[in-house]
Amino acid sequence: MKALVYEGPRDMQIREVELPVPNDEEVLIEVAFSGICGSELSGYLGHNALRKPPQIFGHEFSGKIVQLSERVKERFALQSGQRVTANPLVTCGNCMYCLKGQQQLCASRQLLSAALPGSNATYVKVPASCVYPLQDHLTFQQGALTEPIACSVRVAELAAAKPGDHVLIVGMGPIGLFVLQALRVYGIKDIIAVDLHRERLQMAEALGATALHATEVDIAREIPTLTNGWGVQVAIDAVGSVQTRRQCIESTAPGGKVICTGLHEAESLLQVNSLIRSEITCVGSFAYSAINFQTAQKWLAAGYFHLNENWIVEAPLEEGGKWFDKLLGNPGKVAKVLLYP
Repeated sequence: MKALVYEGPRDMQIREVELPVPNDEEVLIEVAFSGICGSELSGYLGHNALRKPPQIFGHEFSGKIVQLSERVKERFALQSGQRVTANPLVTCGNCMYCLKGQQQLCASRQLLSAALPGSNATYVKVPASCVYPLQDHLTFQQGALTEPIACSVRVAELAAAKPGDHVLIVGMGPIGLFVLQALRVYGIKDIIAVDLHRERLQMAEALGATALHATEVDIAREIPTLTNGWGVQVAIDAVGSVQTRRQCIESTAPGGKVICTGLHEAESLLQVNSLIRSEITCVGSFAYSAINFQTAQKWLAAGYFHLNENWIVEAPLEEGGKWFDKLLGNPGKVAKVLLYP
């Protein structure tokens, strides 16, 4: 089958690889669309220890089932030809974290596009327990957005913001845009979006946020002006750089919370004394639980998440390497790139 293979830093190549063979607990899915995730961009640069060449990236996807066992049909009520998406975080199901509903913390977890071959290919195999049928009114394009929306559901859950709170989101990539919308579901209206690119800020404004350009506005002065002098109750870093993490801490009111979900840089020097003196809680948000993934699918089906179709690029798998390069620069008003075989 055809696959887009990561062969080293900034090196993606179309290759013919062996067709995956599912066992009695797995299904084979013909991929319709596979999204490019921000976490894979650092892998593409060679900065992600989880992604070693040669590797097939891709874990945000949709498609249709083309092969499954009779056991899977009976146990999971799945069938050939069914339109589906899948939770790409494969966990053991038996450890204390899995049993507590915190599957994202499972020590044995394996992610498609890292430990397992991903969906930037004609076909991908996944455990049947991870597969979710798409509702009839959802398109394949929408189905491929379920996974990043699940990440945003988890961030909003950890934020625990209340109506009336001010929330800052630094980074208006796909996760930042989805977090913005997840917070709206919780009734949060006062959302401040920060980014370096005007096009991304325009998307944030279209979704109801107050947009601030990271270099054209003095963020340290502007945040107090927008928050009655206090700072925000919750700050969310959806980038993962030293600068953005520090900016979130500096913008947070005493007693507030900072959530770090961006993975761009592995280490950062942070103003820990400020965290201590202002009793600011700093929390990591890695992925999502099975319940978060199911919630994402329900909220997507209910119409709570919207991306203007002009913000979504559909590109053939052969152009994947070009889009990885473009997303590392300034891609313009692009919220998500969906590759198709």
